[in-house]
Amino acid sequence: MRCREDAARFWKLAALASAVAIVTLSVVAPARAGALSDAVAAYARGDYITAAKRLTLLAAAGNARAQGLLGFMYEYGYGVPQDYAIAFMWYVRGAEQGDPAAQYGLGLMYDKGKSVPKDAVLAHKWLILAAARAGLRERDAYIRLRDAVATKMSHFQIGMAQALASEWVPTPERSCAAAC
Repeated sequence: MRCREDAARFWKLAALASAVAIVTLSVVAPARAGALSDAVAAYARGDYITAAKRLTLLAAAGNARAQGLLGFMYEYGYGVPQDYAIAFMWYVRGAEQGDPAAQYGLGLMYDKGKSVPKDAVLAHKWLILAAARAGLRERDAYIRLRDAVATKMSHFQIGMAQALASEWVPTPERSCAAAC
């Protein structure tokens, strides 16, 4: 019963976040090319509220990197209320498009059971993908965590995760105009 309640809460929050983002996007002018770097700069200087506002616009517009960063901010409560369900939603959206930071965050959420049931296979799948797609600075950390998760798994589970990762294909988000 608890799982159903958690799922219902997640989808309500996801719908609310999407509705807010759509309304915001219809009022605010389209984001310019440097908007992501502006958001990252705001985060770097500790202006988390500004970073969250800018990232929300970009994430709602389908920017995978912004979705991963926003997921991180919700997971840890930087500039937004800490909320694992919303963090999970943003991580999923970014991870499915191929953002390695979002894939890493999603893998950690499955490993720790934050807002979702613990699932070593899915954790390992997303960590495999994150390590494969990460830049040089992040790759070693992603590999270490991927390998740490593998120590908790059977050979069969590792094989399942590897098969899921090898079959995975990024799926770009469709805009509302294309989907409606």
